[in-house]
Amino acid sequence: MKIHNFKTNESGLNRFFGSLEARIMEILWDGEEMSIKDVQHRLECEKTVNFNTVMTVMNRLVDKRILQKRVAGRSFLYHPVLSKHEFLETQSKELTHELMEEFGSLVVNHMLDALEEADPQLMDRLEQKIKELKKGT
Repeated sequence: MKIHNFKTNESGLNRFFGSLEARIMEILWDGEEMSIKDVQHRLECEKTVNFNTVMTVMNRLVDKRILQKRVAGRSFLYHPVLSKHEFLETQSKELTHELMEEFGSLVVNHMLDALEEADPQLMDRLEQKIKELKKGT
């Protein structure tokens, strides 16, 4: 699953989703599978949201293969295809590959510059990964 509209001017999940989509995903990642009504009730803790709006957004997330739904009696239950960690892992990997294909060494240089602000454990993991890559060649 690839998100086509990465928004650099947003933060968190809003980089991948609209604000309502992001809230719905947070709710579903926090718990078990839920019906549209369950999600609507959780959203209404923050502000009033129309049932049809929630239904439309959730079904679009199904169409995008972000959510799956199954029949349960007379309603549908929805759950994420991937865990939040798996989703972020997949999206960051896709984004990194796209940046490397498009900008190559510029991206590597900027990532290395950003390491000046990174914690030492991240630097150690990067160093270990480079050693592993060198052994493979």
